Amino acid sequence: MNADRLLHDFSLEMTGKDLGELAAARGTIPPGTRINITFLAHEDSAVRLAAATAARAAGFVPVPHLSARRLASRQTLEEFLAALQAAGVSDEVFVVGGDPADPHGPYPDSLSIIESGLLERYGVRRVSIAGHPEGHPGIPDGVLWDAVADKSAALARHALGGDIITQFGFDADPVLDWIAALRERGLHSPVRVGVPGPAGAGRLIRYAARLGVGTGASIADLVTTTGTAGPGRFLRALATDYHPATHGEVKLHFYTFGGLRATSEWIHAYAKEH
Repeated sequence: MNADRLLHDFSLEMTGKDLGELAAARGTIPPGTRINITFLAHEDSAVRLAAATAARAAGFVPVPHLSARRLASRQTLEEFLAALQAAGVSDEVFVVGGDPADPHGPYPDSLSIIESGLLERYGVRRVSIAGHPEGHPGIPDGVLWDAVADKSAALARHALGGDIITQFGFDADPVLDWIAALRERGLHSPVRVGVPGPAGAGRLIRYAARLGVGTGASIADLVTTTGTAGPGRFLRALATDYHPATHGEVKLHFYTFGGLRATSEWIHAYAKEH
């Protein structure tokens, strides 16, 4: 697969405070690009809603995150979904368990939100879920495989489409092996491979350690003389070893680490060079 196909229909993410970054990056992001809106503990629903509305107004497809264990009550979830629907930005969401070890309310995991029936009630049509090619520091691999299968089955029962968005990685081999195993298990949703946007090596390592992402010598290959790292090597490996017959539909999701403009400019420059 060449770079042009690899970069077709990629997605990005932003936080509620990235409105200025979004405006500055608008010229380098293709219209219709999916922009995921993160669910950070220190940002309230109004901030997330404003970010989703701004993404829609800029010509993009907002994908607000729902962090299950951070939701204090069913009412909290319904109010946020109702606000998204009223603003015309409820079509797509990304549902994730979230960081807290103990749920703040009635939703212990993303499956419980899907099974609530509230998503489709408030106009949601597509739901992305998380995938973990290199595992999770606090969850056994068998549990992770059961979770992605259970969530996929629940989405089908609720007539909801969606993608699987993976944690970011530095090595293509474990990602592609995981996707091949996913297909062998009969799970054929499109996969958006998590890609680390350009960032300082220290920041990448910290995020990787928190998420249980393998680094090893590969991160050294990413780091430039300026101390920053870009995903070019990772993307070239994906483009070389991706096989549609084995891996199915694969796209990219860029984690921006607060640098939406820097990431979009990097993608734009990389696409022009390849």
